[in-house]
Amino acid sequence: MTDIATQPRSVSQTQQYEECGWRFYLQRIERVVPVPAAWSAHGTAFHSAAEAVERSGRTMAAEEAVQLFSDQYSALVNKALDKEPNTDRWLSANGTGGEDIERRYVLGQEHTRRYVEWAQEKQPEIWVTPSGDDALELYFKTEIGGVQVRGYIDQLVFEPDDSLRVRDLKTGTTKSKFQLETYKVAIEKVYNVPVNKGDWYLAKNGNLSRVVKLHEITEEQVGERYAAMDAGVKRGDFKANPGFNCRFCDVRHACSFSRR
Repeated sequence: MTDIATQPRSVSQTQQYEECGWRFYLQRIERVVPVPAAWSAHGTAFHSAAEAVERSGRTMAAEEAVQLFSDQYSALVNKALDKEPNTDRWLSANGTGGEDIERRYVLGQEHTRRYVEWAQEKQPEIWVTPSGDDALELYFKTEIGGVQVRGYIDQLVFEPDDSLRVRDLKTGTTKSKFQLETYKVAIEKVYNVPVNKGDWYLAKNGNLSRVVKLHEITEEQVGERYAAMDAGVKRGDFKANPGFNCRFCDVRHACSFSRR
């Protein structure tokens, strides 16, 4: 409990705690081994391929990017299969675990190819930090609302008015405005550059979401959620919230509250 009580917070920690404190407890304190899901390998491999495309100056061919995705996806799935070879126990939102593994292999290749085509056509300008680093998978750690917060930002895009736009790449359907708001506050504090907008690149559509306006978001607004979560963890308050989301919980096998 000491480690989790003192470590920096993140968007994923905070949202998980808010959605179900007991899942947070099982996963991050009890260290229950999670059930695998192909969507995790899909997202990780797609992000790696997209980052490689950007770091190549968008000179990487689509087939090379697709191969990169395929290799990493296969490696991640095989590693998970070593831990849980019974795919019937894997989480899946569509069909069996085995079917989802196969489906996402093909889907991820399509997503990767489409990203290459989109990036080469639209040519968004990736911001370069004062130290000369491309703002891709950009790490930050800063205090928000009195709480240390850290994370990685998929992309920061330079805008014509010299502000920045935060961009998160999504292979799924769940989008978090809180994530974009956190990134806005963090970048403004760390780099002193205005962030007025955010969006998501939606891999399933091969295009951007609607713009999320962030210019009125304050550190106080975002910090309230981190402060509440941080205080709850430190006092050992882990309230279970059984319901629909239990079917997507990767530690439900160890949960006495789960609605299976």
